[in-house]
Amino acid sequence: MIPVIIAVLGLFLGLFLQNRDGFPTEKATKWTNFYLLNIVLPALALLYIPQIKAEWGLLIPISAAWFTFITSWIIFGILGKLLHWDRGLTGCLIIVAGLANTSFLGFPIVEGLYGKEGMPIALLIDQGGSFLLVSSLSIIVGSLYSHKSGKLSSIPIKIISFPPFGFLMGTLVMSILGVPTPEFLMPLLKLIGRTMAPMALFAIGLKFSLDFDSLKSRYFWMGMGYRLILAPILVWLIYRNFLPQDSLTFKVTVLESAMAPMITGSIVAISFDLRPKLATLLAGLGIPIAGLSLLFWYYLLG
Repeated sequence: MIPVIIAVLGLFLGLFLQNRDGFPTEKATKWTNFYLLNIVLPALALLYIPQIKAEWGLLIPISAAWFTFITSWIIFGILGKLLHWDRGLTGCLIIVAGLANTSFLGFPIVEGLYGKEGMPIALLIDQGGSFLLVSSLSIIVGSLYSHKSGKLSSIPIKIISFPPFGFLMGTLVMSILGVPTPEFLMPLLKLIGRTMAPMALFAIGLKFSLDFDSLKSRYFWMGMGYRLILAPILVWLIYRNFLPQDSLTFKVTVLESAMAPMITGSIVAISFDLRPKLATLLAGLGIPIAGLSLLFWYYLLG
């Protein structure tokens, strides 16, 4: 509970400082995002990814996160073309609506509702699904949709040179070869990892602004509708064919797919300048709104 309180305090600190006279909000936002993307994400990759051991039975819950992200890419990519959205809007919705908050929000909810038994499944979905996605496909989407001019050949270089992606590739090789992370690095990596939630919420707080027009935005509700309603419905309909509906694995898989938009996903969208205000609204308001929809899913799953 204490980490959650600290993280929420980070949000309020960001909200408090964003309008203080003399406070360099833009510079603070830039450096916070730099820290999260270039230090925290690589540290978490080194901490978690080498520990993942590929087994066929584990791929089913992990695949749900990949399925909902790719579906988001397909849906919002098609809508963007049909409705003539700008690339920033399309990219923002793909990334932020496509990634679920499976750790900061998901872990305490899964543990509270299903106990310690549900945590290994939630950890698997987060590390093998959401975390891998935010370090790989979300960066590819960000690079593609932030690309306005110049040669398309520059996009692969942009992706490869993004530090989280490079660390992800390295740690995946470690996982495949069975090379563990050096034990002496673990305490430092864990310490850095604990700063993810408070620093991410601090960054959201620095950029967050709410007005009535924001709540009337159809794009906001389209993103929330996909993340909280359509994505878990699709997972529920499809994955019940592969997992027993009364199994803990099925329940946790569906519930994790119904979590609010991932905070780190919004940071990635902001870093690529993909509708920053919409990205912060989806991540910031997603958590309280998800409280109601998660209650529905919990009782539906039984």
